[in-house]
Amino acid sequence: MKVLGIDIGGSAFKGAPVDTKTGRLLAERHRVEIDAPCPTAQGLAAAREIARHFKWKGPVGLGFPGIILGDRIDAVGNLGANWENKNGAALFGRATGGRARLFNDADAAGLAEMKFGAGRGHRGSVLMLTFGTGIGSALFYRGQLMPNIEFGHIPWRGKPIERFASAAVRKRRGLTWREWALRVNVFFAVAERLCSPELIIIGGGVSKKSEKWFKYLKAKARIVPARMHNDAGIVGAALAWEQSGR
Repeated sequence: MKVLGIDIGGSAFKGAPVDTKTGRLLAERHRVEIDAPCPTAQGLAAAREIARHFKWKGPVGLGFPGIILGDRIDAVGNLGANWENKNGAALFGRATGGRARLFNDADAAGLAEMKFGAGRGHRGSVLMLTFGTGIGSALFYRGQLMPNIEFGHIPWRGKPIERFASAAVRKRRGLTWREWALRVNVFFAVAERLCSPELIIIGGGVSKKSEKWFKYLKAKARIVPARMHNDAGIVGAALAWEQSGR
């Protein structure tokens, strides 16, 4: 099946057509920058631009950085509260001209890694983490997803822990890779206390630079970089559309 996958991040919308049987992008991904927080009209325009770029008329799966309950957008973090309590499927369907379905962005990335990437064949507990503007999380057990796990919003010193340990914090504060990794270790300690994963998969753009900071990471679980890197969110959004069966 061919689905247009769109991965919505805190700084950009990224999309490409995906072959859901192979997990391959069928064209070079197209990126549209957005503001943070993102006005609703700007975000819908970004999705529209991606669909038009590929002249797309078919199904559209979107990985959205927030809690998704059916077609409705629930709690939203960095993208902005203006997105909350809206029918996201209807909004993005009108914007793209296709039948749209929304899913939590980290859940989507996790689905891709579990089927085609670093989690393939792993039957134990797996925690997928995406480090970017915030920290996305997806939890799997025996290959099954527990949706809408938001470990990035665990309170830490009065704020969500992603404001202490996200990849954006490293850039904003000018932290060295080691300094930032020590913050990530704090996050690992909290997350492992809650779910005790056997495998932690690290995604997001920083997964391409694992040689710079993985040597400083400490956790009980085995830690590996995502094999699909930044494409996991796009591929996963397409997979989620196919698997949802709605």
